[in-house]
Amino acid sequence: MYNNLFVIAPEYYSFVKDQTEAVSRYFQKTQVFVRYNPLADLSAIWPGRGLDRFRLSRLVNRVNLPSNVHITPTPLYYLPVDWHYKALGKAHYKKICRSVRKEVFKDGIVHAHHTWSAGYAGARLKEEYGVPFVVTGHGYDIYSLPFKDDEWREKIEYVLNTADQVITVSRSNLACIKKLDVSTPVTVIPNGFRSDLFYPRDPSECRKALNLPQDKKIVLTVGNLESVKGQRYLVAAVLEIIRERKDILCVIAGAGKLRTVLERQIRSLGLEDSVVFAGGKPHDEIPLWMNACDLFVLPSLNEGNPTVMFEALGCGKPFVGTRVGGVPEIITSDQYGLLIEPADPEDLAEKILMALDREWDRGYILQYAERFTWENIAREIINVYAQALK
Repeated sequence: MYNNLFVIAPEYYSFVKDQTEAVSRYFQKTQVFVRYNPLADLSAIWPGRGLDRFRLSRLVNRVNLPSNVHITPTPLYYLPVDWHYKALGKAHYKKICRSVRKEVFKDGIVHAHHTWSAGYAGARLKEEYGVPFVVTGHGYDIYSLPFKDDEWREKIEYVLNTADQVITVSRSNLACIKKLDVSTPVTVIPNGFRSDLFYPRDPSECRKALNLPQDKKIVLTVGNLESVKGQRYLVAAVLEIIRERKDILCVIAGAGKLRTVLERQIRSLGLEDSVVFAGGKPHDEIPLWMNACDLFVLPSLNEGNPTVMFEALGCGKPFVGTRVGGVPEIITSDQYGLLIEPADPEDLAEKILMALDREWDRGYILQYAERFTWENIAREIINVYAQALK
């Protein structure tokens, strides 16, 4: 249908990888520019600083990479401070220009994931080479970054107005875009899940493979261990839950700098037998954990439209989570899950107890999840590309 797709992104690991490979079948060649910071390699000699997950080896997943998808690492040195991050857009654009010839962009389309710095690089490529440009605003880059100060607002508005089409993952994000001076058409397309990975499997066999107990009610959360993911509220909720029932095991999958803080919280509450850490797991292992659990929980304080929510539904698991970002736009019925306000461990405990006591219709959840497979989402994205190419 088309010749070349150029993807600019800060990772090629989870939703960018899955979405890109779903749309790549419509192109002869897909080239992905993955931004990374070589300073993250200091994690090998400076452990405990949360840098390890930013290493290039952690940002790029080449498992089952399609033959027409090619990864181009884009190294950019920068410090995690605001003024340095603001300068990253120009550096990102120049680095991509040095890595490819101008002729490469002929008969192609650029799709940037996140408005900064990938979005800025995409905008400059459009201006320089006339290549059609689509940008997806996912979360923080839409609901927070443009509202930090006037300079950020100007930068993000430039990116969005330069784009031929804007995609965002939730109506919540769309409301944020409407607060900006943006005239480019915006399409809301949620994230999705890989139906070849996330599908129902035998829970008992999955528990056996993961060495998890068969006689426990397992509550699972998956996400980076950072404040915005709200794991500390889940730990606090477990303390309330075990007063009602003792057969619960909370599994926290993910890596990050807050692990030590969370471990300290667990010890102080005496929850060592009720909460365990699975650590960071490769994406293709997450389906085992999803299928081993009775209930998936996401206690985030902020989200765009979390991929793990769709993955849990794809495994037929009920969802308990916070009313943030695009979550309430997907969990529209209590037949799929239950919602709470963020940072409320008491309500979270109550909803988890309700969910564990309830008989869920797995078939109903799976039927609903079908609309969010990446195959279906890819068709919506291709329609946006068609509009951009006009």
